[in-house]
Amino acid sequence: MSGAWLPVATLATSLLAATLIFALPERAWLARTSLNLGAALIKLGLVGWMIWGLHRGLEYAVEFPVAAGVSFVLRADALGIMFAGLSSLLWLFTTLYAIGYLEDSPNRKRFFGFFSLCVASTLGISLAGNLFTFLIFYEMLTLSTYPLVVHRGTRKALAAGSVYLRYTLSGGLALLLGVVSLHVLAGDIRFGEREILADLGAEWYPILVGLFVVMILGLGVKTALVPLHGWLPRAMVAPAPVSALLHAVAVVKAGAFGIVRLVYDVYGIELSYQLWLLHGLVAISALTILYASLRALAQQELKARLAFSTVSQVSYIVLGVGLFGPLSTVAALSHLLHQGLMKATLFFCAGNYAEELGIHRIDELDGAGWRMPLTSLAFTVGALGMIGLPPTVGFISKWYLGLGAVEAGMPWLIAVLAASSLLNAAYFLPILQRLWFRPGPAHGQGEWPDERRLGRLETSGWLLWPTLATAAFSLLAGFLASMPFSPLEWATRVASQEYLL
Repeated sequence: MSGAWLPVATLATSLLAATLIFALPERAWLARTSLNLGAALIKLGLVGWMIWGLHRGLEYAVEFPVAAGVSFVLRADALGIMFAGLSSLLWLFTTLYAIGYLEDSPNRKRFFGFFSLCVASTLGISLAGNLFTFLIFYEMLTLSTYPLVVHRGTRKALAAGSVYLRYTLSGGLALLLGVVSLHVLAGDIRFGEREILADLGAEWYPILVGLFVVMILGLGVKTALVPLHGWLPRAMVAPAPVSALLHAVAVVKAGAFGIVRLVYDVYGIELSYQLWLLHGLVAISALTILYASLRALAQQELKARLAFSTVSQVSYIVLGVGLFGPLSTVAALSHLLHQGLMKATLFFCAGNYAEELGIHRIDELDGAGWRMPLTSLAFTVGALGMIGLPPTVGFISKWYLGLGAVEAGMPWLIAVLAASSLLNAAYFLPILQRLWFRPGPAHGQGEWPDERRLGRLETSGWLLWPTLATAAFSLLAGFLASMPFSPLEWATRVASQEYLL
């Protein structure tokens, strides 16, 4: 296969899987499962192939002219392949999890069809080579995730879906306005051609500042920056696999990835700094980190607490982008991967508690660690990572952010990171205390609700093994952070090769 077509083949696996899944009858469980897992494995293999090729200096790009001055461009660069690798890996684990979670549910054909379209959209965002292509897949992601949010079909789910559409379509409209305006000013903007806007001249700088703000508003909706975050906690009515997808790799991460692209690959870090655009990102991300952490502390629903935790944690990426320096760049790019692994683990665990024990609230978790020890161990790994306990991946991200804050001449941000870590501990440690140190039905005080006997496993293997796998990956990414191809090492490589020369 020609290297230029590898991005097309990678994207086509999800699109073809979605088409075939929609064509299958509802009862075709084996065929649908085979398609899901086969496409996920093929995609992971193709992305791994491109990672190895980029490591050896190869290039993967293909272009299709659309109209005069506009092209559809797919290109695998070092930054895009980071996001594609995360998407592919977590898609495999989330697919396994969703197969078990939705085993007895209706409308599985619809769910997995749009599930594949969602992943195709995320891969398209990862591999987009210009703003036009990015915009297409960014809007496709909105439309493909809506059916997943409202999958249960309840009144609450439909209301949450309505809020989700209002937020994301409004954000998409703002992004469209910015992309079209930049195209009028500078033509087809390819990622990496950072000198185009800088060459416009100082007389255009006020317009560029205004367009940057408009596009940040558009991207900030999916990133869930305060005050654009209102859709995310309400979207937690979706099934646990959807929550993991929304928080770990698809929607919020697509928004954060878009902000990285906008700053580094469209405006360029030097022009962004010159126009004082980065200071605004630092301010809004610091506000989001603290506000969302306080809101998480007040939640009693487990998924709602995790949702506000996501709002806070994803803002670390934006904070790293806003700090002008090598260390903060490494922190932002590595946390793009670190947060995905930790958050997928936590939502898988929340789904296991709900599916096996009927638990949705934090005050119902007493003693659950002894009834579901492996799930609770995975939750503990994810929670300690979010707090930032060494040597977890969360510690690595916060350490580099702290160094980056000092490097950028903003040491006051260390107080923000310290306060965030304390708040993380305040809303995660009580959960761990309930899991492991409080008596519950598992200690002879009655039966757990909806308890099932599944042999030696505490829950279905479809639910347990993906949970343990993502927890293991998040642990290894911390313990082996200095090893080749670790998230930190690859982020360092991207930062040095793409942005810091």
